[in-house]
Amino acid sequence: MESTPRTSLRALLAGVLVTAMVAAPTPASAQPLAHPQDDYAGSQIAKHEGTGGGPLLDVRANDDVLGLDVASYQGTVDWAAVVRNGGKFAYSKATEGITYTNPSFGQQYNGSYAAGLAHGAYHFALPDVSDGATQANFFVDHGGAWSRDGRTLPPALDIEYNPYGDTCYKLTPEQMTAWVKAFSDQIWYRTGVPPTIYTSYTWWTKCTGNSTVVSRNPLWIPRYGTDVGTLPGGWTTQAIWQFADKGTFPGDQNRFNGNGDRLRSFTLG
Repeated sequence: MESTPRTSLRALLAGVLVTAMVAAPTPASAQPLAHPQDDYAGSQIAKHEGTGGGPLLDVRANDDVLGLDVASYQGTVDWAAVVRNGGKFAYSKATEGITYTNPSFGQQYNGSYAAGLAHGAYHFALPDVSDGATQANFFVDHGGAWSRDGRTLPPALDIEYNPYGDTCYKLTPEQMTAWVKAFSDQIWYRTGVPPTIYTSYTWWTKCTGNSTVVSRNPLWIPRYGTDVGTLPGGWTTQAIWQFADKGTFPGDQNRFNGNGDRLRSFTLG
């Protein structure tokens, strides 16, 4: 006599469970990003820290190892023109968070290499949508790999002001430091080289407490003007200086800290 109500109860609970599963909202980490095409290396630095407002570094192609960084914002790049104007290396945005891939990445990454430049990929970090290791894996799986061919730059982590909300992604300095280290460790494990860290002194100090946890990684510093300024987090020198957000090349303008031989050594890890 009791089997019928028990069966009915189980069926009712199963129906509720199925309904709940169907009605469950998409997790924030899996939702499409609002404007990833506008998030590129330095986009938020320029917005929060400005672009200098004064004279920029006076560089000459025959004196410096110059390069650029691009994202979907630049679309198809004329790499032959970049080479004619003295470009030697290029970073291209590959990914953002755990859902976005740059639709122009193939042309930018492969095209720069075919034109004779050293090429590299970078990831725009969103530390509030997943842990660091998860984002590192997404990056490596979608363009962030590395090969010791003498012309591939170490994969880079672009970590700067949050374009979608709270400056530090609602993480404490300790949490942010742990996130960055987890990302770095996973990239190192997956590729064999530590990632280059792109960040500004002001953001790094505010959001990590000026941590030295990745001070052995190469530093890519954005500062628009005539000098690199104070370096963050225990770094004593930079590998790359992003000195302007526009100029001779498409996208941002960069200067490698060394000559062509040192650039090749940098690509070799």
